[in-house]
Amino acid sequence: MSSAEDFTLFPDNVWEKVVLPKVKKAVVFMDDRCAEALHWCGGAARLLEAGARNLKEFSSFEACGENEPKAVFVVSTLLKGRTVDTIKDIVSLSHFRYCVVFTAVSHSVHLFANGVTAEPDGSPVFEQFEEKLCEWMGNMNYTTQVAHAPLVFAPVSHQQLLLAPAFAHLFPLLAPDLEVINAKRPEKKKFGSLIDVDVHALPVELQLEIKSLASALSSLFEATNTREESFAVGPMSRIIAGELASHPQAKNRRKTAQNKASIIFVDRTMDLTGAVGHHGDNLVEKILTVLKPLPGHVTDVQVDMLELTSLQRTPHSQTTVAPGCLAQTQSPAARSLWDNMLTSKHKEGLMEVQRQLVEAASKEKLPIKMSMGRVTPQQLCSYMQLFRSSWGALESHCGVLQLGLATAQTLRHPGLPRWDTCLAFERLLLQALGDSDFPAVLRQLLPLMKPRGVEDSSGSRSGEGDCGPDELILLLVYLYSLADEAQPADHDAEEEELEKLERELIGALTLVVTRETELSPLLQKVTGCVNPEELTTQRAHSAVGEIFKTLRALSHTRDHLKQLRSVYTASDGVHQATYRPFLRQILEEVFHPDRPECPDIEHTSGGLADLLKTGFSMFMKVSRPHPSDNPLLLLFLVGGVTPSELRLIRDVVTTHKPGTQVLVLSTRLLRPTDVPALLFTSRRLRPGVD
Repeated sequence: MSSAEDFTLFPDNVWEKVVLPKVKKAVVFMDDRCAEALHWCGGAARLLEAGARNLKEFSSFEACGENEPKAVFVVSTLLKGRTVDTIKDIVSLSHFRYCVVFTAVSHSVHLFANGVTAEPDGSPVFEQFEEKLCEWMGNMNYTTQVAHAPLVFAPVSHQQLLLAPAFAHLFPLLAPDLEVINAKRPEKKKFGSLIDVDVHALPVELQLEIKSLASALSSLFEATNTREESFAVGPMSRIIAGELASHPQAKNRRKTAQNKASIIFVDRTMDLTGAVGHHGDNLVEKILTVLKPLPGHVTDVQVDMLELTSLQRTPHSQTTVAPGCLAQTQSPAARSLWDNMLTSKHKEGLMEVQRQLVEAASKEKLPIKMSMGRVTPQQLCSYMQLFRSSWGALESHCGVLQLGLATAQTLRHPGLPRWDTCLAFERLLLQALGDSDFPAVLRQLLPLMKPRGVEDSSGSRSGEGDCGPDELILLLVYLYSLADEAQPADHDAEEEELEKLERELIGALTLVVTRETELSPLLQKVTGCVNPEELTTQRAHSAVGEIFKTLRALSHTRDHLKQLRSVYTASDGVHQATYRPFLRQILEEVFHPDRPECPDIEHTSGGLADLLKTGFSMFMKVSRPHPSDNPLLLLFLVGGVTPSELRLIRDVVTTHKPGTQVLVLSTRLLRPTDVPALLFTSRRLRPGVD
């Protein structure tokens, strides 16, 4: 029987058995996505320990000298276009005699990208590329090798979570995307809804992304000798699950595999309320939100390490000491602490950080002073500064110290009070939905739409805890994702009122955005401007108008569902209105003791056998596959998962079916501000195109 750990060890094994044996005496060139996957598997140290001479960015501006004859390229992309140009530039400017190229994209996907439908013998695309490498090196007798290595997954938690950084920008489609798809189709062949769209109707770039993901998942099941039963909730999930079911290697594997697992694909758009909400009560969510991202990474953040040194803080000190991070793969204590922080409540996570720091200081016999009461950032920093006096202690406990610093820096961050401000507004809006129609609830956001630093009617000025444009956009996503839960009203009158109100909101939000003295990363993406000087009122108004066009589509993402249509429980006079997480509802259906067949959890991997069962079931009792049939359940969240959802999944499984192993896979670990970026700025139909 395969276990969750067999799956989380897969990425390590690919690096260990496929890539590392080839890097001895080589200069390694790696793109950001593969570098992020390696980061969670031990980082650059593993390459250097395996004998690599150097590690360089995958860029046309890099090259090697005459004394560096061997290169290994590790890329997450197809060997086409810009990737090929970059490899050619590096090879042409260097003096290589031996080149190895690893691509995370399988040969079958390369064939599809080149318009080849038949499966030929060998790997002709890779073989042709080997010849090109020899040409660029200037000698057809030099040594080359091109191979597929599924370097897609990152074991962010060996207990519970595998991410796929290469697919961080893959996100389920929305109604505006359906309009784009339909615009290129004849009138009689237009799709009525997203659930009708098949993979062949998608742009080639998105087809390639989906086929690459299905291929990577197939490699994961192949390595663990697992036969999967696939299920899907949502249009994009249905397409991905269908691609996995029809993958050529998958068909053969399912005939011979010894182990069994169920995998449920779920579209993130089924529940955006949980993704942008601030109700998670999780320490890691707050760390990811307020600390700056690690350059080139989607998930990890920069931890300021200056406090562990004797250096004075100056404008240039940031570049003097390399930043720390959250990925701690070497120390068992740090890994245990990270897993705890990732899946526990905020207060429990804080107490565990404190406990581990005290334990580490006690081991090193450092003069620690214990204090009672709540954990403060000053208290944590006082513990960590004790380690400055001992280099050995610093080195031994570096992983725990980095997580401790990340915690302290988050707790004292000036932007953290806005988390509680958003949470308070979300609770107010949640209660109002049960009492009013949607325009009336939406109108409550209008007084918040004022530029920062402006006095309100009471004469007080807005401060750090008040909502800025990022928080206002998050509240809009939160509310529109719940629009269907509001009290019904006269449709025509409500529509007219909503249009008028939206015009007011667009004007107010445009003013807020144009008055910003510095544009946040989200505003830079939404407006296409790097600094406020570039941002004209017209440009801001146009960007905000596009935001509202997408917001309108958010209330219809569950329209095709028959049973799991709501994520809201209205107040009954005794209990307050509450948000009902979509994932909780799915898991409660899956682990229900009566094993009901939920019409919204669609089985996708049956093929002809499943069709026959469906036919027979019309006149005799035939049991169809159920997600709880197998001892291991994989949940794949297409578009991202939040840390608080990881805890929710663990708690629901413990309550309903203890002993069941559940592994979460996803395209990214979400912070609330990721969602507006994916909704309003990403090219969902062409995720791999810059």
